[in-house]
Amino acid sequence: MFSRILGTGGYLPSQVRTNADLEQMVETSDTWIVERTGIHERRIASKEETVAFMGIEAAKKALEAASLNASDIDAVICATTSSQNAFPSAACEIALGLGIGNVIAFDVAAACAGFSYAYSVAHNMIMCGQAKKVLIVGSDTLSHACDPTDRTTIILFGDGAGACILGASEEPGTLAVKLSSDPSCGELLRLPVPKRPNCASPDDGSPYLYMKGTDVFVHAVTVLAKLVHETIELAGIKPEELNFLVPHQANMRIIAATARKLKLDMSQVIVTIDKHGNTSAASVPLALDEGIRQGRIKRGDNVLLESFGGGLVWGSALIRY
Repeated sequence: MFSRILGTGGYLPSQVRTNADLEQMVETSDTWIVERTGIHERRIASKEETVAFMGIEAAKKALEAASLNASDIDAVICATTSSQNAFPSAACEIALGLGIGNVIAFDVAAACAGFSYAYSVAHNMIMCGQAKKVLIVGSDTLSHACDPTDRTTIILFGDGAGACILGASEEPGTLAVKLSSDPSCGELLRLPVPKRPNCASPDDGSPYLYMKGTDVFVHAVTVLAKLVHETIELAGIKPEELNFLVPHQANMRIIAATARKLKLDMSQVIVTIDKHGNTSAASVPLALDEGIRQGRIKRGDNVLLESFGGGLVWGSALIRY
């Protein structure tokens, strides 16, 4: 028995925040942002567009693409670090919104690498026979966790949700999955839990997302270069057999560096950062869905999914779509 992607879907908020908008918020410019990140605009969720709401909408599209009903789903896994509630989990809220009862449902918190971790869990659930069809959702609203006066973070993050359905298959679909972390680098990228009155807290600093950008950039380039080659080797294919790279959309320079390491032309890389920004756990499934719906990624293609996030954590999956 193998696991295989049956369908994908995505959701983006309607509100667009352009670089011109950011010029009115912080000391920055369109040229400065594009040169350093590759981002031109990003989507910003409204109060109604919660992690669960966006996840539900993305899931509906994935179900439609897979020609499945919500009742066919055995488990719901949501990768997020920005849900409105610690519990019920966003996965439970998504299951409720889809009308699914008596289902395995839980969240995975691995920051921007959350989708890779959720994919691994879903793959192993299928491989051990615990589930036949798993809905994986990556959904985040990290734009709301950024200090609106901090140009190092406010320019980067957008909101959105991506989803895919992983199902049991007689044909290989997931060729390799690899996860890792470096907990010693946790302070480079951090988002504190909001404080409550009379609760002990080890951190009395800012409640906003904090990133030491240069250090994170160096770690990401180094780690991802190693990760992609290890994943290809684990999958038992040659680098030249790789058809597409679907990277985490954090920084265009990181994406380009990873493509060079793989000797891939940029036409073989799915890039959405220019119009989505960094959507955290949603970035990989959103990019995958776009590549599929544009007709670029086709059945039988070997596709490498990879992501990197706070923890520091990182992960990949090499799939035969």
